Amino acid sequence: MTEFVPARAAGIPPPREVLRTVLRRQARPLTIAAVGSCVHQACEALVPLAIGLVVQNAVAGGDLSDALLAVAGVLALFVVLATGGGLAFYLNARSVLREAHRLRSDATARILADPAAGAGRTAGEWASVLTSDATATAQAARARSNVVSGAVGLAVTAAVLLHIDLWLGLGTLLTMPPLILGIDAISPRLEARLRERSQAAGLAAALAAELVRALAPLRAFGGTGEALRRYRAATARCLDADLAAASANAVVAAAGLVSTAFVTVAIAAAAGWMAFDGRIDVGQFVTVVAMASFVGDPVSRIAFGVQQLSAARAGAARIAPLLGTSPIHDAERSHSHAAPMGLDHPPTLHQEPVILENVSAGPIRALTLRLDPGAAVGLVAVDPAAAATLLAILRGRQAPSTGSARLGGQPLLVVPHQIHLLGRTLTEVLQTGRDTDPARMREALVTASAADLPEQLTEAGSNLSGGQRQRVAVARALAAEPAVLVLSDPLTALDAVTEDQVAARLLATRRAQGGATVVLTTSPPLLSRCDHVLYIDAQGTVLDATHAELMSEPGYAAAVLR
Repeated sequence: MTEFVPARAAGIPPPREVLRTVLRRQARPLTIAAVGSCVHQACEALVPLAIGLVVQNAVAGGDLSDALLAVAGVLALFVVLATGGGLAFYLNARSVLREAHRLRSDATARILADPAAGAGRTAGEWASVLTSDATATAQAARARSNVVSGAVGLAVTAAVLLHIDLWLGLGTLLTMPPLILGIDAISPRLEARLRERSQAAGLAAALAAELVRALAPLRAFGGTGEALRRYRAATARCLDADLAAASANAVVAAAGLVSTAFVTVAIAAAAGWMAFDGRIDVGQFVTVVAMASFVGDPVSRIAFGVQQLSAARAGAARIAPLLGTSPIHDAERSHSHAAPMGLDHPPTLHQEPVILENVSAGPIRALTLRLDPGAAVGLVAVDPAAAATLLAILRGRQAPSTGSARLGGQPLLVVPHQIHLLGRTLTEVLQTGRDTDPARMREALVTASAADLPEQLTEAGSNLSGGQRQRVAVARALAAEPAVLVLSDPLTALDAVTEDQVAARLLATRRAQGGATVVLTTSPPLLSRCDHVLYIDAQGTVLDATHAELMSEPGYAAAVLR
């Protein structure tokens, strides 16, 4: 048995650990990419030296063979730097794409496996996290290569300048570290702005999705103007966050450009004075000036790498809550060796019962629920908030304030009142990823009185009525054969005759499957067929009896007969 533990209390990795994991998983290709990128920068830094040697040879009147050899050396440098740069670009891009896919897959699996993982944010916000933030986090792979290769480029530049003149090289070496540290010091501000931008974008996306979903009723009661006003306000906040992030990005980029300009002008001025003073020859002067123009590339690489790392840290902070481990599902895997609902393997039916022991939460007071295999328990709550609270506890989205909710390795299949049908055909809707036998799917449709429904469905089953959608949802639950099935008002849109037929077949089939069933409803056809009913009155007091026995309670009778 495992005590209920909220997802927030589970082990959520810090953002830096997420980034370290990304780099560790891609260690080999990123190492090769870093080497290729460093070779690219080193060769680019050596190109000015090679050109200076060609010029010096021409000025000194060297023979043609030496000049051709020098030109061949320049061409060879370009071949090597192009090869190294191309290899680095390919491996970095592949690593980023693979890690973004891995992060999206892991986070999505966590949301599907642990209902509490996505609590506190809307679907639109999580969609933003699973797309833009996953990609931004994966960019840490490319950022490291940019920073390392930029540093190598600066080191080679400094080495060449040291070879030409000691003080010129020392001046470059002493100037660059403070400038780079100054750029890095700006990164926390950029990271904060990028995190705010991601959050604002997620909220705007969530509102847009909600408005599109509610478009028909909005038009019906004339709420489109108010909806537009709210969306404009959300997008305005998103625009402000975008502008703040762009400003922070511009500050980092400008710092890199100013640093480059400062170093370039300083090196060129020093080289001009040395050439005029006779300390360096013409070829060396050309080399130094070319080096001064090149030094901007490694500085820009480092500044861009800092920007990418800031974005990666901001993205990792938002996706980290979805990459932790949940004690509930760790225990499920160790006890039953079965994947959570909707994943690879079907659950084992005859396991330890689900137990809510002396649970109090919100309007619920001291509720105890035990589910044995094949049992059917009805739940009736006068207060809708009590029903919602109990459903949240059973789904793992809320912890009780007192008492314990022990899941005992049981994966719960919860069929909420609001139905989502995934698929364009009935077959797709009933295929739950468990390799369900087609014969079992047909039997489930017959049991739910849904065998006569059209095979082809429009998006989300919009060509079906409310009652038809409920029957399909019941058939899908039966075809999955879960160990524990929790139904919330599953038959409210059916006529009385069909409701009675489906209720009888549904609970009889569940008993035959050996699975436990919990029904949150006020439907007499369902409640009368349950083994017993837990009735939660207006004060939160729980009465446990059969439907027939509870009918003598005025409050219960009023709730189920209205």
